[in-house]
Amino acid sequence: MDFEQLDVWKRSARLSASLYRHFADSRDFGFKDQITRSGLSVPSNIAEGMTRPSVKDRTKFLYIAKGSCAELRTQIYIGVEIGYIEREKGHDWVKETKEIAAMLTGLIRKQGDFGTR
Repeated sequence: MDFEQLDVWKRSARLSASLYRHFADSRDFGFKDQITRSGLSVPSNIAEGMTRPSVKDRTKFLYIAKGSCAELRTQIYIGVEIGYIEREKGHDWVKETKEIAAMLTGLIRKQGDFGTR
């Protein structure tokens, strides 16, 4: 399956773009770099994983994407706490990261199903 067809890839790519737009004018380059990198890592690792030929490699990159999603969620919580992200937007982004992580869990399980056939 092409990664571009996956809803989890589409949603994570949109979230990453939203983060870049939100932090475009931020002068805290350290925080901006960290949160945009973790956001970009999610769809990038999904794409890389889904192009790998083996179930083991695909699963490995999907787990990396899931870890990056948790990293991003942590940075969103901190961004809200320090006033870089409005609470409502932070809540929406946290919800989205949780849903993306759940979708990744399902996709990881599906890889295991493919590997046993």
